[in-house]
Amino acid sequence: MEILIGYGGVAVFLIVLLVVLQRTKGSADFSEYATAGRSFGPMFSSMAFVNTWLPGTIFIAFAGYAASAGAIGFYFVAYSILAVVLMFLLAKPVHQWGRQFDLRTQADLLGLRYGSTAVRVVAAIIGVIASFPWIVLGMQSLTLVFEYLSFGAVPAAGAAFIGIGVLVARQWWTVRLGARGLVISDFVQGIVAYLIGTVLILGLLTWLLTNGHGFGEVDPAFFTLPGPGSVDGPLYLFSLIATGALGGWCWPDIFVRLFASNSTHTIKRAAVMASPLLLIFGSSLCLLAVAASTYPGVADAPDEVWFLTASIGGPVILTLAGVCVLAATMGNVGANLQALGAQIANDVVGVARGTRVEDPRWGKISVGVLTLLAGAVAVATTDALSSGMVALAQVSYQGIVQLAPTVFLGIFWRRGNATAAVAAMVLGFGTACVLQVLYPIAIPVLGGMTSGVAALAVNVAVYIVVSFAMPHSVDEKRRVDQLFDSLHTTDKVATP
Repeated sequence: MEILIGYGGVAVFLIVLLVVLQRTKGSADFSEYATAGRSFGPMFSSMAFVNTWLPGTIFIAFAGYAASAGAIGFYFVAYSILAVVLMFLLAKPVHQWGRQFDLRTQADLLGLRYGSTAVRVVAAIIGVIASFPWIVLGMQSLTLVFEYLSFGAVPAAGAAFIGIGVLVARQWWTVRLGARGLVISDFVQGIVAYLIGTVLILGLLTWLLTNGHGFGEVDPAFFTLPGPGSVDGPLYLFSLIATGALGGWCWPDIFVRLFASNSTHTIKRAAVMASPLLLIFGSSLCLLAVAASTYPGVADAPDEVWFLTASIGGPVILTLAGVCVLAATMGNVGANLQALGAQIANDVVGVARGTRVEDPRWGKISVGVLTLLAGAVAVATTDALSSGMVALAQVSYQGIVQLAPTVFLGIFWRRGNATAAVAAMVLGFGTACVLQVLYPIAIPVLGGMTSGVAALAVNVAVYIVVSFAMPHSVDEKRRVDQLFDSLHTTDKVATP
């Protein structure tokens, strides 16, 4: 009977979501497929950002980190708020250039800014390489959902296959509808994952605090942060926050959310609306995980803290908790697949063909192939989840942030050039990968700095030195000046 409640709850959620998606219209051309016609207002834009930003593993690995390490687990809340500040600053240049030049992807914008096909292709390839492992891990992260919601009837191996199958099947609508379907589904999924999820968190936290699991019972070490003399080093926490905040807008799926809004004003309002949701949800989840660190079973399996505490409320509460993870995972995986598919079609296939992609079928084919490939890799690596794929994903996060100088300096500084951008991205990404393999956690001789932040120093230095050593030609300087001067034009709301 309990498995009927668990899997039945998932089925009800999926049916509601698919009914909504079936009422969503398709895309007339590739631009609409990639950007949703730049037609969404602040509420949809805000929830699309949040549902893309917070993956399903926020309830698993991130909560587990807080349950095992304490206050340092709050780092994701800090970098999320900083990322929203960057969203506010990026709104005008990204949206206006996107609308004016019909830009579809992050790499498309960088190609325009630097006037370079090489920059565009390198950025696209780094984005795909870095993001793909997270699609696979997102699919695999549903193992705990379907294992717990079976109430012991389905073993972990079977639950993994069910989770992967559900996500692969769900992507049919991502393939068919593109960005418009994603933004609409993000709204539904976001309500479930972060609004209903927050209510569940506060209820479970109240139970813990009133039943012998208050913060007074928590190990005092949980309330300390790494600093001078600590094992991790004084720069470790700074590196985590800096990598998260800067790297957030380097992920193709996050960046493209700026193109789906109907105006600069909408993006700024969406940032303001997202801030309290991220702060309340993230802080509540971390507090729950810290309080639950004394709950039986959590110390032995901290990644299962969300499910172990939800089990307190019985089958219905546990089912709601599982659906929250499913909703968050769908948002992140779907956004990744759509963004990467569009980027491959627009910035790799389009460049190779020498023509601008206009047919949405190219995007649909790319997303479909990526979905099947990710599903196959997820199945093949399920038993190796704790080794190869996790290590690759760690490298990818430190690697994706190497796009930051090219993105941010390019958008806010006129002097940067294509040679500087390509050299910085390639050397930064390579340095990050090597350092991550040598120092998977932090680099002791650099005060606990992570591989990504250490590589950023190399990256920024290369970018600035080359930019000054190889100044723009007269024609290129004129082109860049005209591009930046175009930002002074009036920002008009796009027509849906």
